[in-house]
Amino acid sequence: MGRKWKMSKKRGAENRVERPKKERPSTNYEELVRENKNFETFYKAQKIVPEEEWEAFITCMKENLPAAFRLTGSKNMACALLQVMKKTFFEPLSQLVPPELTQEELDTGEEPVKPLKPVCLPWYPDNLAWQLNLTRRNIRRCEAYWQLHQFLISETETGNISRQEAVSMIPPLVLDVQPHHKVLDMCAAPGSKTAQLIEFLHSAEEELSATIPPGIVVANDADNRRCYMLTHQAKRLQSPAIMITNHDAAFMPNIHHTRNDGSVGPIKFDRILCDVPCSGDGTMRKNFDVWAKWNPVNGANLHGLQLRIARRGLEMLAVGGRLVYSTCSLNPLEDEAVIQRLLIEADGSVQLVDVSSQLPGLKIMPGLEDWTLINREMEVVKSVEEIPAKNTNLFNKHLFPPTPESREKLDLHKCVRILPHHQDTGGFFVAVLEKVKALPGEKIYFEKDQPVDQNQLATNTQRIRQPPKKKRRQGFKEEPYYYFEEDEVVWPGIDAFYGVRKEVGAGLFLSRTKEGKKRNIYFTNSLIKDIVAQNQDHIKIINTGVKVLVRSDNKGAPCDFRLAQDGSQVLLPLITNRKISVTGNDLVIMLQNDDMEMPPEIVTLDPTTQEQCAGLCTGAIAFLYKGNDMTIELVGWKGNKSVRAYVAKNDRIHYLRLLGADTSKYEKNKFAEQRDLEAKNNSEEDVSIASNKTVESDGENGQSIEDTAEVIGENSIIEKVDANGSGSIECK
Repeated sequence: MGRKWKMSKKRGAENRVERPKKERPSTNYEELVRENKNFETFYKAQKIVPEEEWEAFITCMKENLPAAFRLTGSKNMACALLQVMKKTFFEPLSQLVPPELTQEELDTGEEPVKPLKPVCLPWYPDNLAWQLNLTRRNIRRCEAYWQLHQFLISETETGNISRQEAVSMIPPLVLDVQPHHKVLDMCAAPGSKTAQLIEFLHSAEEELSATIPPGIVVANDADNRRCYMLTHQAKRLQSPAIMITNHDAAFMPNIHHTRNDGSVGPIKFDRILCDVPCSGDGTMRKNFDVWAKWNPVNGANLHGLQLRIARRGLEMLAVGGRLVYSTCSLNPLEDEAVIQRLLIEADGSVQLVDVSSQLPGLKIMPGLEDWTLINREMEVVKSVEEIPAKNTNLFNKHLFPPTPESREKLDLHKCVRILPHHQDTGGFFVAVLEKVKALPGEKIYFEKDQPVDQNQLATNTQRIRQPPKKKRRQGFKEEPYYYFEEDEVVWPGIDAFYGVRKEVGAGLFLSRTKEGKKRNIYFTNSLIKDIVAQNQDHIKIINTGVKVLVRSDNKGAPCDFRLAQDGSQVLLPLITNRKISVTGNDLVIMLQNDDMEMPPEIVTLDPTTQEQCAGLCTGAIAFLYKGNDMTIELVGWKGNKSVRAYVAKNDRIHYLRLLGADTSKYEKNKFAEQRDLEAKNNSEEDVSIASNKTVESDGENGQSIEDTAEVIGENSIIEKVDANGSGSIECK
């Protein structure tokens, strides 16, 4: 039907009158006006910036935001990549002389390329976070900058670098996640903060605990499509302790689990991150359209939603747990006003925590204890009694600052506000809340043989009000999760071939297919398995589990499943067979060979590697390389006479970089290509000149044009290039 319609369009094209195409107005961010008088008036009234710093603040807000990124994954691999980045890309920048402008560029008003100095963020652990003021213009004109940019793109695609605004990295840091914690990220998409939480969960020193932490991260988002972006981000980290759900955070349903005494009840999370939706006026340096959209009541409009999300978070938080509330807004109605109301409603059950000592080197401003309400007409509203009738649905008594008597009790100065001009960042707000006892009216669950605090019980007899039932959001219905039973048909073959550690067993492996052939096999920790079992019917689970095995029929191997690189970090510590130690040169040979028809032969590898291969039958295999400061684990296939690594192109580049090997086979250098093209053109010009001289010389000797052509055809022209790259032409 579609093809016929297309053909009919082509047949009728001759009879149609061509209409001129309307040109779409191009949105050039450089041309957008970065100015809003109401914005300046509003924030001058809030006094978030010392008066003497105002000009520096507003000037900085109008400048482009530098790019920031952090190195991700395990600490050893991140530190190894850091050394490569410093030596290969950062050190040459210190010796770089920016190219001079040509006369044409001077005539067009082109600015010279500015020296680039990478800045390490001192408050991020292990020097793994950096900031670069790298512009498109500099990337286009300077080869060293272009190579650095290509490195960042390549490593971002493999998940080893995360592009993330500097201040956005702060909330997971102050949340203080430990490997045994149950963590909830209420508004998780697109997932950069979730990735940090997962990394902290896997920070144990012991190998098995680092691979399979006892804790979990539940990453939730209300937007179904953004949940799949979140899934893509989380998959890069290969965590068996992550679950992605799709619910409105303000009405997040309870997630049940099996308690130590065998009863089932709702999880109380140890750590909760509430990075709530906000007006985003702290992001004006990168989202320039906010300048035109900003108005003084945006914050008041969002206050209710932010409060509901944070309130629900406190209800799901365990006593002794920590909740971080954050926004990328500077507006006190979205920041301190929300915290103030949470503290008042909690009535001593929750208190603010001072975390300034956790961020050494970061300049911060204390939270406000006084602020001003201003309506859309820029009229100041000083008290509840002065709220205009037109604003009664917008302002209420809870939005006003605390009285002088209650300020000391609330401790709002313990909140953290980051101003852009202090360290060339975006604007941000963070508040850390600790739950010291149950909320008023919160139901307490006591396990058997657990001592009961009668005073606590007396003040918490009322059942907590459950969130109202909401209609489930529409979206793709996910396939259910089926964990392996003891009689799973495929398990004996997998266990015998790979030698799975006895303490793991089959129960933590799962598939998405109950009947028929299982294509992929996934793995989770025991807590995720329990949550799936208890909640699969009423919690919308978008994704969980790490893909560790993939079906590979008819390849001459005893086992029908091969190892998956996507889950190698999880599975390899759990198996005892099919693993061999290789040298760095062996890895380079395999990584530089991408010919599917002619993989590297075993005889080209190190003799010790050949000996290990000799004792193994055909099938999946893992290659382990241990260097001085890093361990590389790759999966592949061993044939009768050859081996191959199942590694994607960008991952090959990453591992070759770590090994200090040549990556030119997979990377194109447009500057080098341009030089080669120019050299070729120059060579052709030299050939043409030599040919013309031959014609002229022969013409003087009385030869015709035809004779000259014959002479040129008979003679061969050889281009010589010396060691310095200069060329010469020689005829024989």
